[in-house]
Amino acid sequence: MSGSDFNPYAAAQAQLDRASELLGLDPGIAALLREPMSEIAVRLPVRMDNGAGELFRGYRVHHNDALGPSQGGIRFHPTAGPDIFRAKAMWTTWRCALVEVPLGGASGGVVCDPHGLSATEIEKLCRGWVRALARWLGPEVDVPEPDLATNPQHMLWMLDEYEMIVMGRRPGAFTGKPVGMGGSLGRQEAAGYGVGFAVREALKQIGLHPDKARASIQGFGSVGRNAATLLSQLGVEVACVATWDPNEHRSLAFTREGGVDPAELGSITDAAGTVDPVRAAERGYSVLDGEAWLTQPVDVLIPAALEQAISASQADTLPQRVRIIAEGADGATAPAADATLTSHGVMVIPGFLANAGGVTCSYFEQVQSAMNLYWQKEEVLARLDRVMTQAFAAVSDTARKRALSLRDAAHVIAVSRVAAACRGRGWV
Repeated sequence: MSGSDFNPYAAAQAQLDRASELLGLDPGIAALLREPMSEIAVRLPVRMDNGAGELFRGYRVHHNDALGPSQGGIRFHPTAGPDIFRAKAMWTTWRCALVEVPLGGASGGVVCDPHGLSATEIEKLCRGWVRALARWLGPEVDVPEPDLATNPQHMLWMLDEYEMIVMGRRPGAFTGKPVGMGGSLGRQEAAGYGVGFAVREALKQIGLHPDKARASIQGFGSVGRNAATLLSQLGVEVACVATWDPNEHRSLAFTREGGVDPAELGSITDAAGTVDPVRAAERGYSVLDGEAWLTQPVDVLIPAALEQAISASQADTLPQRVRIIAEGADGATAPAADATLTSHGVMVIPGFLANAGGVTCSYFEQVQSAMNLYWQKEEVLARLDRVMTQAFAAVSDTARKRALSLRDAAHVIAVSRVAAACRGRGWV
């Protein structure tokens, strides 16, 4: 689901270079923002269930903390590695700045295939990762949150290990925790709902009522599933959902006349976001090759899985009806595809805007943990709606005034805010 020749870090740097040029940024600040401020690589020994010892590689990258403590996801995936973490840390810096959350960007995780690990082995990995990196973590330094193939239980194991190391309660040290254990109501929905709110605003801008719109989604984990749920509630028909099937080692797409029912499909989806194809077929869904999500006659495409879901060649062959692409995953559109999409009149909502709901709600969770006072879900999602709506309006306004794409406009806003913080601190 991602191109092997795609370097997300090079793409993120190229985007920064473009923003630096548009802003006329001082070369010293541009150089500071172009690379992470710190990178930590660790080896994690784990005693496997069969008694054998195995070594895993773990990482944490801190891009910039001029606006506040670092925040960012932890992913457990075989394709995890330094360049994707560098890119995601940078994108998280811009994401936080764009939605005016006082945090910086970080990213990290473990190189592994979680599908091949038992719950006990995953717990050992979670705790080992924290033990190796504890000195660089904490609510005033770096606050991890879930990312690909990690979930609230993993965050709780990590928090528990961290609190044993520091010998005290630090509920704000990790976010995305289970509700009732310091987690926030609405956190599971936040990333996907953020995408949905961004799509809603984009539909308004192009004058298309949700009742008349159709969408296709790649990925049915937390982001894709909750985006589908909100869009369905708004009246958008979710025509197709594509997910990865680890048993078949390929992606599959699911469609049905009248659209996908997110709740029904969610009931036959596992924790990793894999839809059971047999049970889906029993419920009347057509099971197609995974690339079919790109060929459906829809108005909105939401890539919410891995990087480079839409390549330049794919962008050139999209159905003419497609008007909006909302990147539920970072780097979901290959840089070479942007010019093609622009020439076709497609509005691309960049990932660090479209999927800012997760980091925004993580900040809400930190605030609630610090107060030991928790909000109702309606309040959390209402706050998130306001943040996403205001951020989209600011980006759209800048794009219009400066004749920029939404991606360039979002970078201009975010990079200028981080650069101002660096100058204010006297770093350059």
